[in-house]
Amino acid sequence: MTGASSGIGAATVRLFRQRGWDVVGVARRADRLEALAAETGADVFVADVTVQADVDALRDYVSGLGPVHALVNNAGGAFGMASVEDSDADDWTRMFDVNVVAVKRVTSALLPLLRRAAVDGGGADILTVTSIAGHVAYEGGGGYNAAKFAAHALMAVLRLELAGEPIRVIEVAPGMVKTEEFSLVRFGGDQARADAVYNDVTDPLVAEDIAESIVHAIELPFYVNLDLITIKPVAQAAPHKVVRGELAPR
Repeated sequence: MTGASSGIGAATVRLFRQRGWDVVGVARRADRLEALAAETGADVFVADVTVQADVDALRDYVSGLGPVHALVNNAGGAFGMASVEDSDADDWTRMFDVNVVAVKRVTSALLPLLRRAAVDGGGADILTVTSIAGHVAYEGGGGYNAAKFAAHALMAVLRLELAGEPIRVIEVAPGMVKTEEFSLVRFGGDQARADAVYNDVTDPLVAEDIAESIVHAIELPFYVNLDLITIKPVAQAAPHKVVRGELAPR
C-alpha cells in the first residue's frame, strides 16, 4: 500500500488489518509509518516511490515476506490550481512523477511477485487510486487532470496487457474526499483556502469511505472484477459542480 502515511492510505491499511490481512504500508515519512505500525501491527517500509532505487529496495523487502497478493497504488497528489497558461511546469512534472510514473515504477517492480502469488493462490490484484479528475476536466485542473487522465489510461492499457492472466486490474476514482492533507498540499499550506473547499458541503467523503471501496473490491470473489469504481459524495455531481448547503427535494 503506497501513500500509507495519511489519508486514504492510512485508512486502508487500518481496514485491511482489521480484516486480517498482512499489510506493508509504504510512504516517505518514517514517523507516520512507525505510528501506523504501532497502531495496526502492519509492516512498514520507508520509500519515495518516485525514486527507482527506493522502489527496487521495496521490491526486495516484500519479496522476503511471502506471497504478494495485492498491490494498492495510492500515492499521489495535486499541486496548485493555476490555469494551463500560468501554472508552473515544475508542478506538472511533480504531479506526473507521483501520479503516473511512480505507479509504473511500483507496478513493474512488483508484477513478477504478483504473478508468482497468482500461480500459487489463484489470483492477484493491482488496484490504483486515481480520481474523477482523471475522467472529467475542470478549470484549474490543468496538470492534475492531465496526470490523472494518464493514470486512468495506464490502468486501461495494463488491463489489456494482462488479459488472460489471473490478475485483476482495478481503478478507484474518488471525488471530493475531506482528508487532512490533500487540499492543504494543493494550496501550498494555505489552511484557510484548503478549508474553503469543503465549507458548507453536506457530508463530503472521508478517507474511510474510500478504504471500504478498496477493500471490498479486493475481497470480492476472484471472478468478479470491478474495473472502475467512481465514488463521489451526493453533494458532488461533477468535479466542477458541488452543491453547498442543505440537500433537499425540490
